[in-house]
Amino acid sequence: MDISTVWVAGTHGDWAQVGPGLLSGNDIQSAVLLSVFTDREAGPDDVIPDGSGDPRGWCLDDPARPIGSRLWLLARAKQTRETANRARDYIAESLQWLIDDGVVAKFDITTQWVAPSTLGAQVVAYNATGTRQALQFKWAWNGVS
Repeated sequence: MDISTVWVAGTHGDWAQVGPGLLSGNDIQSAVLLSVFTDREAGPDDVIPDGSGDPRGWCLDDPARPIGSRLWLLARAKQTRETANRARDYIAESLQWLIDDGVVAKFDITTQWVAPSTLGAQVVAYNATGTRQALQFKWAWNGVS
């Protein structure tokens, strides 16, 4: 089992303590959180929202198997259905490795605006036997209204 990553108050992931140690387990949840909420490097055709040209990414990015999502590219996007759909597509892209590696059989992903400036996502992971694990996330959107 891996260290368990948990979603904290709709704002960020963190590791939870159990006594003096760290909580373990919840491997699918941890893999989903790391995949969705770390920054994948922007592609050559992506527009960097702050105009800096910084493609971001992180130290574990491997060009052959990138990790993370491109959700960060939507930081200044308007709160529209199109933006929510792009967020869903970026989430699906970030989770594809879990399907490719046989960790899960498939995902159902939905996104919607759940409140002003708050995007919600539901990710349902199905294993090969059909059992499922549903994860829900909300985060404050700093985009343009």
